[in-house]
Amino acid sequence: MLQELRCADVATSGAKAAALGTMLRAGLPVPDGFVLTFDAYRLAAAGSFPRALRHEIQGAYSDRGRPIVAVRSSASGEDTVRASAAGAHESMLGIDGAEALLAAIRRCWNSLRSARAVAYRQVAELGGASDDSAMAVIVQEMVDADASGVMFTSPSPGGATLIESSWGLGPSVVEGRITPDSFRVTDDGTIDRRLGSKRSRLDASTGGLTSRVVDEPQRGSPSLDDEQVSTLVRLGSEIGVLLGGAQDIEWAMAGEKAWILQARPVTAAVPSPVEHAERTTAALAGAAASTGTASGVARIVRGPQDFSRVARGDILICPSTDPSWTPLLRVAGGVVTERGGPLAHAAIVARELGIPAVLGVTNATSRLTDGSLVSIDGDLGTVTERRPT
Repeated sequence: MLQELRCADVATSGAKAAALGTMLRAGLPVPDGFVLTFDAYRLAAAGSFPRALRHEIQGAYSDRGRPIVAVRSSASGEDTVRASAAGAHESMLGIDGAEALLAAIRRCWNSLRSARAVAYRQVAELGGASDDSAMAVIVQEMVDADASGVMFTSPSPGGATLIESSWGLGPSVVEGRITPDSFRVTDDGTIDRRLGSKRSRLDASTGGLTSRVVDEPQRGSPSLDDEQVSTLVRLGSEIGVLLGGAQDIEWAMAGEKAWILQARPVTAAVPSPVEHAERTTAALAGAAASTGTASGVARIVRGPQDFSRVARGDILICPSTDPSWTPLLRVAGGVVTERGGPLAHAAIVARELGIPAVLGVTNATSRLTDGSLVSIDGDLGTVTERRPT
């Protein structure tokens, strides 16, 4: 029911675990751990932990010195060329203690049948609530990160590598909680950097994660130096060769050591950057996150309490999105956020669903009017509004 992470394969443990195992065997810096296979899910997902499985998990955890761990999903159909399932399932960081680990594993299993996961599989044509999908669970030693983020390697030789980063742990970037630093690194090593407003950070604490405010001087300071960026680019290149094709990589930097936490195929390319001169002066500007254009009614959405107000074709205007918002993306005509970057989960899902998205538009929820007609351009990264007369 359990296997060492370095031994993981797609058939027993899913593509995410298999990729991590492949990288571990190649000597890449991946935190070690173990995997509960699909068979463990099928045996226990409908009821309590069988005694033998509980003891096996507790033994594997104790053998590693009972460290603080990360618990990550590795579902069948997840992290494939067809579908990333970005943010569809639960990942939990800062898990401390055997009972907390068992609870996190159960929560990860249960997330396979959550509304957002079912909605994603239906849109991606992977099956809905009654399909035969299964969930393996990865348990890895936790990286106490100084900075974390996402990297997209180039789909073609000579192309650019894209990196987004922020202080602390990765959910700040992948869940679009902040507007991250972004780095575009060309084949000759030239770094084009744009610093974000990193107002908060997440760190591991007893019993989970703690969010805290980042002091003003550090908000605008680069979360990566040039050497760290170059290290990530080198690792990304190695991973692209090893796994084949452009990769969507989650990473963490602890001191000067870079760790690779996840690698999966890039399912849809990020729009190419455009010169600011191409943007209309009347438009609000942000990051071009998902290609295409759309016009529709602006719907200000600040949280789940506003979901019922969204009609098909509306343009979502929100502070940020998180994975629980995935079902909304099935009906929205486009997405505009105040925070986040093109490598965040919401942007990835928008690209997979073919809806335009512009992220990181400062004060979008106050500068745009609920019910007005807006047009967004996911290639230029612009939003224009025509208010009712």
